[in-house]
Amino acid sequence: MTTPVCTSASDAAAPATATRTLPYPSFTSYVRARRPVLLRTARSLTGNPSDAEDLLQSALTKTYVAWERIEDHRALDGYVRRALVNTRTSQWRKRKVDEFATDELPEPEPAVGHDDPAERQALHDAMWRAIMRLPVRQRAMVVLRYYEDLSEAQTAEVLGVSVGTVKSAVSRALAKLREDPELGLTR
Repeated sequence: MTTPVCTSASDAAAPATATRTLPYPSFTSYVRARRPVLLRTARSLTGNPSDAEDLLQSALTKTYVAWERIEDHRALDGYVRRALVNTRTSQWRKRKVDEFATDELPEPEPAVGHDDPAERQALHDAMWRAIMRLPVRQRAMVVLRYYEDLSEAQTAEVLGVSVGTVKSAVSRALAKLREDPELGLTR
């Protein structure tokens, strides 16, 4: 005869359609409503979406445990943000940093081209200056088409022109941009 080790084994085998009620339904509604905002805060603390989700989960766990002790539920965002900061600080303090002396530098060689932020910014600035030199109508079509990512039909609808007009004007604008001397230097 076998004896069940876990007394809640029958609960674990229950059908997936059974729903569990949490003791604090107000906590559930708070998390549903404020999760995107709190996740942005966590992301700004960690810089990594996966770490941000873990950090938010830890902070919400701490908030859930203290839910009965929180007197002013209007200040919940501040409480959770403080929990986020404290948890992140604890993680940062606990991290282990191993340093090893070597003859070679561990940093990779800087890549030439688009990986350099200064070069990317110079190209971005040159492109905007070139776009600003286009006629107003062509500029509007290029910006709607490539920066706002509208289709030719959507661009035509926004500007009140035909699709053929958009195609020809964008084609002429791109030809002018290809011939622009300032953009030729950045290639």
